[in-house]
Amino acid sequence: MEPTPEAAAIGGPPPALAAARRSTRLIFLVSGIGMSAWAPMVPYAKARLGLDDARLGLALLVFGGASMLSMPFVGWLAHRLGSRLLIVGSGLLMCLALPVLAHVGSLAGLVAALFYFGMMLGAVNVAMNAHAVDVERLDGGRLMSGFHGLFSVGGLAGAALMSGLLALGVPLVAAAGLVAVLLVTLVLGLRGGLLDDEVPAAAGAQRSALAMPHTLVWLLGVLCFVSFLAEGAMLDWSAVFLRDFRGVAEASAGFGYACFSVAMAVGRLAGDRLVGRHGPAWAVRLGAALAAAGFVVVASVSSAMVALAGFVLIGLGASNVVPVLFSAAGRLPGTPPAIAIATATTLGYLGLLIGPALIGFVAHASSLPVAFGGVAVLLVLVGLSAKVVQR
Repeated sequence: MEPTPEAAAIGGPPPALAAARRSTRLIFLVSGIGMSAWAPMVPYAKARLGLDDARLGLALLVFGGASMLSMPFVGWLAHRLGSRLLIVGSGLLMCLALPVLAHVGSLAGLVAALFYFGMMLGAVNVAMNAHAVDVERLDGGRLMSGFHGLFSVGGLAGAALMSGLLALGVPLVAAAGLVAVLLVTLVLGLRGGLLDDEVPAAAGAQRSALAMPHTLVWLLGVLCFVSFLAEGAMLDWSAVFLRDFRGVAEASAGFGYACFSVAMAVGRLAGDRLVGRHGPAWAVRLGAALAAAGFVVVASVSSAMVALAGFVLIGLGASNVVPVLFSAAGRLPGTPPAIAIATATTLGYLGLLIGPALIGFVAHASSLPVAFGGVAVLLVLVGLSAKVVQR
């Protein structure tokens, strides 16, 4: 695909755009690996510090809360300084958290390390999505789903890599250190391909005026809230559902989330071509409808195998909704892309953070299948609001 007139006007040759695309994919991969590498470390932290479920849950809440709190501030910084500096800086600082998390010897230390880790991960997420919007604008095509696909691949790879090292008998601190070194190497290698911070401004991105986000940004953020809530439902409740309502053994209940995650990665890697061919509104309508149908199938059909198929349907449906919403937020006139991305990301993470708790309250008042049905209704509303991504 030829670069846009804006890219040509700023002297952005195809090789520079190709390098920017490659570096953006790599930082999404790094973010996914960094976040998921923590998951296999959680049981070790719980055992090492002698934590019960309640205290561990509160510590983990700090991680998500810190990510969400950092995002508006990082959006302002990215607006003022550009995203390249923040990607490299916060990316390197994020890597340092893994060995610290493997070594902390007190609850206070764990909380502090998780707060730091969450802040850095939130910073990377806002900066990389703002940079992705700039790259997509200069390229002229649809790239956001592919970028998020690499994040999903990183999520699968990070958990597998850390688990594999631990299974081979590598000590926890050493395993975390090896993963951190890998991530530092990737961040240092990708920095040369990132766009100069002057390039997006020359191409029309708004770097000067700072104002409250446009009303449509808030609407897109609400749709992100619902989409992330659906992802949180899969992360925190899929195994419980399979065990308690479909009779799956506890050791095998995690296959539901695995099916969802693989389907989401596949859907995102194929998403740019589909969005480019049929349009973003079509992608949101179809994706929300498929995800809603998946939740209905999971909640209403009393078969474990059908439930797994439903999780695949949810993953395929949800895969491209958030990337399209982020891309639409970054393209809205009247709001700097970094501020728009920060707003949408913050509301999305709010859904990921409190959504599972809301599902738990509904499940306590009725049942988990009923709560899943409620998520399906919310996804239908997302599909009905799809026209907003064309504005």
